[in-house]
Amino acid sequence: MSPLSTPLQDASGALPLHVQVSEMLARDIQAGRYPDGTKLAPERDMAQELGIAVGTLRKALADLTEKGLLERRQGSGNYVRNTQQAQTIYGFFRLELVQGGGLPTAHTLSVDKLPKPDDLPEFGQSSEAFRFRRLRRLNGIDAALEEIWLDASYVDEIVSADLSQSLYKFYRESLNLWITRAEDFVSLAPCPRWRPPDFAAPAQTGQSWGYVERRSFDQNNAVAEFSRTWFDPATTRFVARWK
Repeated sequence: MSPLSTPLQDASGALPLHVQVSEMLARDIQAGRYPDGTKLAPERDMAQELGIAVGTLRKALADLTEKGLLERRQGSGNYVRNTQQAQTIYGFFRLELVQGGGLPTAHTLSVDKLPKPDDLPEFGQSSEAFRFRRLRRLNGIDAALEEIWLDASYVDEIVSADLSQSLYKFYRESLNLWITRAEDFVSLAPCPRWRPPDFAAPAQTGQSWGYVERRSFDQNNAVAEFSRTWFDPATTRFVARWK
């Protein structure tokens, strides 16, 4: 485990620090880096290695326990319970650093309500959609560009200041919209022209990036969202694991 290298508390719309630590550990547990039954290091040692207060770590561990990913044995320590059923904020997030892991953060570039372009597949009930364009980093490292289209039938207006690091969390808490499953289609594509010039510059002109198209389904099994993600293969990979 390595110390957190991202200025988490300063990020716009950032989750509480203990939640971010909990999500980072949950991603490592569900990726199999902590096998079922693993005893974690003493809390003071973990807190020092992560660069956080012991109280913050304990809140993160309590969150993992509530989700069923950790068993806390009085007088013995904290033990991993590696379950894929736990509902975590980044449960649908499939990107990680090439060397493994990485806590996701997001920076919103724009939020616009637009007519659905002809190149999008059919989804939702409205002829309009909200388009989110975001930069994604993992442990502060440039990782991916996201273009997300949410059907406009769920809400009349969205402003950037209302968004959190996790759109799915925002959907649940603000729109009563639950993303229950997703379908991903992975290929290669050129980096989009709207990439900021100082973000993850391609190693060479014309280099293809990893490319993921996703259809996301709501609690009524309707397609609520379509997204396109370009990820930098120099830093990032797409991962799916099964048990």
